[in-house]
Amino acid sequence: MTIGILKEDTALERRVALTPAGVQALVSAGHVVYVQHEAGLQTLFPDEEYQKAGAVINYTAQEIINRSEIVLKVAPPNEFELALMSKDQALLSFLHLAVSNRKIVELLLQRQVTSVAYELIEDSRKDLAVLQVMSEIAGQLSIQVAAHYLQSKEGGRGILLGNIPGVAPASVVIFGAGTVGRTAARVALGLGAQVMVLDRDMTRLRALHHLFPVVNTATVTEYNVAKAVRHADVVIGGVLLKGERAPHIITEAMVKDMKVGSVIIDVSIDQGGCVETSRPTSLDEPTFTRHGVVHYCVPNMTAAVPRTASVGLTNAILPYLLDLANKGIHDALLSNAGLAVGVCTYDGTCTNAAIARVFDLKATTLSTLLGRNLHTMRN
Repeated sequence: MTIGILKEDTALERRVALTPAGVQALVSAGHVVYVQHEAGLQTLFPDEEYQKAGAVINYTAQEIINRSEIVLKVAPPNEFELALMSKDQALLSFLHLAVSNRKIVELLLQRQVTSVAYELIEDSRKDLAVLQVMSEIAGQLSIQVAAHYLQSKEGGRGILLGNIPGVAPASVVIFGAGTVGRTAARVALGLGAQVMVLDRDMTRLRALHHLFPVVNTATVTEYNVAKAVRHADVVIGGVLLKGERAPHIITEAMVKDMKVGSVIIDVSIDQGGCVETSRPTSLDEPTFTRHGVVHYCVPNMTAAVPRTASVGLTNAILPYLLDLANKGIHDALLSNAGLAVGVCTYDGTCTNAAIARVFDLKATTLSTLLGRNLHTMRN
């Protein structure tokens, strides 16, 4: 098959969808890979390295899309890119359609594109195979970022995230005991911070307590959230509902009650954010201050370390990509349940119930559509 790697808008996204190592694996399996000129520039993977791996360099997005059966991106596609796509093509990317605009969803349906959202792909244990990698990076970064913005020159409280003898440590409150929360807790503890994690799932809290007995845990209730946030120096929002908009667990009233110069890192912002006062920012302008509290709300915060993130993304997505390329789109989706669950649109139909609810669309299960196509092919 032919696979195309698009160059991202580097003002917004610095990662690349596939590294030269991933390209070499596809080429070795007999496939043709097109890479847009300077797609790996921000990750320090030059065109020459892609060419050595067997890729063909193209210079425009139109060339890449016109020649490829599978198109790879990192950031959600824009209207220009989608307008170039057509039936029988697959697009693999972070999509976050539940917080996207209607036009993007309409174009995916009109162009009859098979769209696969990285953030929904699962492994054999039902874990989010690709998103988990980004969450591990985001969890580590969230604490690094928080430590930076606690400095007085950045608008913070002027305190150290960790501690020294005779000085109390910073209080870090984390919402969500998933991958982001666990990773953030580990890094914060390593720096000497006082850590509290809140979640609605007692099983997750129990598992986290066994990992880190010194971490305080609590269930998410309005009372517990308000109390924890009031005393926090740092709040990390790591709330995730698969494929859906994140709920506003922290209200504006709670933010108003926080310490002046405290810091919020809303990792959930790619799904709408779990803090009522959050709004998306960018790596170029990552923060704003509201009610005296510094907000960091970068949807693609892992793009701050694009080489690590791109290698991690390639490691996670390559097995699914090889399955698609080796078997063909239809057969791969039939045989690979973890990949199939990531499909949001197929053959002009929405296949994701959560997205259908947001945009008032009719959803049809992918298995129904695949079976219908198989019947047509046999006839």
